[in-house]
Amino acid sequence: MTSTPASGLTVDSGALQAVPLYRQDELLNWIEQGRHLQQVKQDRCQLTQDIEVRAEVMKIPSYQFLWGDMLAWGVCIKPNAELGVKFMWDAANQGLAPALEQLGRYYWKGTLVQKDLLKAETLMREAASLGFQRAQIEWVEMLLQGMGSPLDYEEAYHWLHSTVIGDKALHQKATGLLSRLGNRMPANAIARAKAMH
Repeated sequence: MTSTPASGLTVDSGALQAVPLYRQDELLNWIEQGRHLQQVKQDRCQLTQDIEVRAEVMKIPSYQFLWGDMLAWGVCIKPNAELGVKFMWDAANQGLAPALEQLGRYYWKGTLVQKDLLKAETLMREAASLGFQRAQIEWVEMLLQGMGSPLDYEEAYHWLHSTVIGDKALHQKATGLLSRLGNRMPANAIARAKAMH
């Protein structure tokens, strides 16, 4: 179906489809899978203003994180890394585990911010404690690289050992990390970590 608006341009209304606003569960799922920016691009940036309002005015953590990531990497908007990281911090300060994990990773690797291993440890440990699988894996990797403290091993072992991992490759990676971490722990600490609920 085509129509001719007042401007005289012919528009194919079948090609244009309004994109519904993201449901909270849907957005969180994309964030956890690392697909949120890809989804915004796939939707041809139609929701940019809605995302901005939900981040800046309504202060919804998942939207603050999304908006921050969009700003940091210039997705559908002029890049502004400083403001982007600020919005990621806003989401992290409200307890959004993916924001805590991403900031922890950024401080660990020195992405967009200067390396700060103490901040990285604090953020990653918090995200792992909230049950965020990617953070649990990265936290154990950080411990194996000598970060944190041996006092963190038992808790980190418990978190990763207790998580359900449906992806086979990721499950094998977690098994390998647990084995390596277990080699640094006494047998009774491993037993306690496995027995925790």
